[in-house]
Amino acid sequence: MCPVELDCTLTRFSRRSFLRYSAAASVVASIPILTEAHLAHAQRRRVAKHIPADAVRIDANENPLGPCTGACASISSLIPEGGRYDFDLTEKLVMAFSDIEGLKPEYVMPYAGSSEPLHYTVLAFTSRDKPYVTADPGYEAGMYAAKASGAKVLQVPLTKDYAHDVKAMVAADPNAGVLYICNPNNPTGTITSREDIAYAVANKPAGSMLLIDEAYIHFSDATPSLDLVKADKDVIVLRTFSKLYGMAGVRCGLAIGRPDLLAKLQVYGMNSLPIMAVAAATTSIQDKDLILQRKKINTDIRHETFEWLTANNYKFTPSQSNCFMLDTGRPGKEVLAAMQKKNVYVGRVWPAWPTYIRVTVGTRSDMEKFRIAYKEVISSSTAGLEPLPLPERLRNTPHTHLS
Repeated sequence: MCPVELDCTLTRFSRRSFLRYSAAASVVASIPILTEAHLAHAQRRRVAKHIPADAVRIDANENPLGPCTGACASISSLIPEGGRYDFDLTEKLVMAFSDIEGLKPEYVMPYAGSSEPLHYTVLAFTSRDKPYVTADPGYEAGMYAAKASGAKVLQVPLTKDYAHDVKAMVAADPNAGVLYICNPNNPTGTITSREDIAYAVANKPAGSMLLIDEAYIHFSDATPSLDLVKADKDVIVLRTFSKLYGMAGVRCGLAIGRPDLLAKLQVYGMNSLPIMAVAAATTSIQDKDLILQRKKINTDIRHETFEWLTANNYKFTPSQSNCFMLDTGRPGKEVLAAMQKKNVYVGRVWPAWPTYIRVTVGTRSDMEKFRIAYKEVISSSTAGLEPLPLPERLRNTPHTHLS
């Protein structure tokens, strides 16, 4: 938010509103915002207190390429200015993104990553009588925020082709406050069609918010949903620079929605952003070749991995992202522990799919080491791993092999 907008916003606050918003912000300050980093770290700590420097880290959906060359140069050039807030740099990011996507600047709100606006959207639009509806398995962060707001969490199983079951989500509760769709989905990396998302917009409960998380959209061929924002629908779209742009540790993201919707998020946080982050993000989106280049790198390595999995008759989800779910046929948590003993850190297990583990697509070297370690773990007769039956609802679910 630029200084002028901030001044205008503050003048609209009555004393009563200020006290109410301050009370809400005070409550939120005591609620931790969980991110992919926290969830991955918690899994690592179950086996080892410290991760070795030479470990293969394919457990947190990070991009091993890091920020692009131009972004690194922007960061370096601004180090001497680190003592300044410089709101102008944040405004430049908003203007650059708005120009590229054909949006009005007031429809874009920058944050330090997309976890904050995800958390704040759930807090703003759910409550004890307005449930939070999400996919199962799906990204868990929103569920923690819903519990903080006292909202009921309704988890809807994915369809047989691993998409969000939008019809079931829409019908889950007539008083739903937020329907969360991560597209591509984390952890499966699978796509929910544009037709299904349009159905959700048209048929969701009146007054509910459709929260579309596009953290992984650039890796895929999925249709973006920003046009729904332009059409002033009850939709908030999340974007992050953590994934394809390789800035997970730099922290920059965006919430995109109608200004009246974004205003409800601002109650929970209006801090200034790190100047290095917004400058690196601005440089990244202005690199016209970056998305295609990095998408191809990820796609090629993922395809090679899927070819190997198929050749060895291992089952996996048909991901278009930088992660996928792999069916071990055994208790997934035990497989994770065995992999970590081989210095390969693979992502966590979701309760609905106890035999599956999530794998992040790393570098070619990472995936070569993953293949060696995984085959050894699965093939070992002394690994102490026993097959675990799938839940009843998953036994007839088709698995994907590369065609």
